[in-house]
Amino acid sequence: MTDSATETPTTAPSPTSTRDLALLPKGHLHLHMEAAIRAETLKDMGAGAGIVIELPDLSQTYSDFSAFSNTYRSMLAVLVKPENLFRLIDESVEDAAREGVVYVEFGASPHFYIDTFGSIEDALQIIIDKCAEAGTKWGVEIGLMITIDRTESVEIANAYAEVAAAFAGKGVVSIGLANDERGHPAEDFEEAFAIGRAAGLLSTPHAGELAGPDQVWKAIEVLHADRILHGVTSVQDPALLARLAADGICLDVCPTSNLLLSVVDEIDAHPLRVLLDAGVRCSINADDPVLFGPNILSEYELCRSVLKLTDAQLAACAWSSIECGGGSAELKAKAKVDIEAWLAS
Repeated sequence: MTDSATETPTTAPSPTSTRDLALLPKGHLHLHMEAAIRAETLKDMGAGAGIVIELPDLSQTYSDFSAFSNTYRSMLAVLVKPENLFRLIDESVEDAAREGVVYVEFGASPHFYIDTFGSIEDALQIIIDKCAEAGTKWGVEIGLMITIDRTESVEIANAYAEVAAAFAGKGVVSIGLANDERGHPAEDFEEAFAIGRAAGLLSTPHAGELAGPDQVWKAIEVLHADRILHGVTSVQDPALLARLAADGICLDVCPTSNLLLSVVDEIDAHPLRVLLDAGVRCSINADDPVLFGPNILSEYELCRSVLKLTDAQLAACAWSSIECGGGSAELKAKAKVDIEAWLAS
């Protein structure tokens, strides 16, 4: 990874900055595709299928991670219809464009759609094609992160990694690892990530969300992470913070998600600012908007108003979300200029 500490402008903004965060070019690197759906669209799809969709009460935290996971999977009942999946992709990319996102790295799970499209390869190709179509329509570049479920077997993970590797450079840019860390350590998936990395995919596992710094260390040393999704428990280990900063490993942080899954007790106690002050690169993300509430623009606004990030820090996060993603060199060059222009405005 490259160190942007000397590359990102650091002009101090006014404490009452009114720079429009929707105009700040940003990447969305931690976004699970199914949960990018609009709430009203999900309800509409459910009504069309005769299914009552119960969305969570966002004024309360989830009782545990399994409650969240079960809610996520309940959405698949309507999304297995091709026209619903295609609508989800188009609308979520439209939303991204409106929020100032120039690059989306969807966390994709094509195995959800094997019954719909006949095979995992066919499902993945269709998702890639529809993402490209929506990206062209709305002016957003899109890459896919193929997400391994760490609660499945190592054999399934390795087979899934082979599929991801076959699509490297053809729409797939990274290989991820999601679901509950507890009891499913990162080191179990060393071979799967080696397969992905050998094909040129970025290593982008979840770590340091529900488990402690030890899993972040494993993500770095065993899975050779380029980015880590969440990673916020790293603040418990000064040596780990130093390693993340020295290696330029980006943490794809999701403040509201961390609150509603009880990773942090209060939103104003979120460690994002501590991470940035330690020199750790971070991107700002929404994770699962339909299940947590805020979109990415709202998360940036929260980071400004509640976590008190300066515009220089927000611009640095935006640049990390571009440079550390799987977007094209052309996209990165243009975004860098545009982020600098936003900060200079």
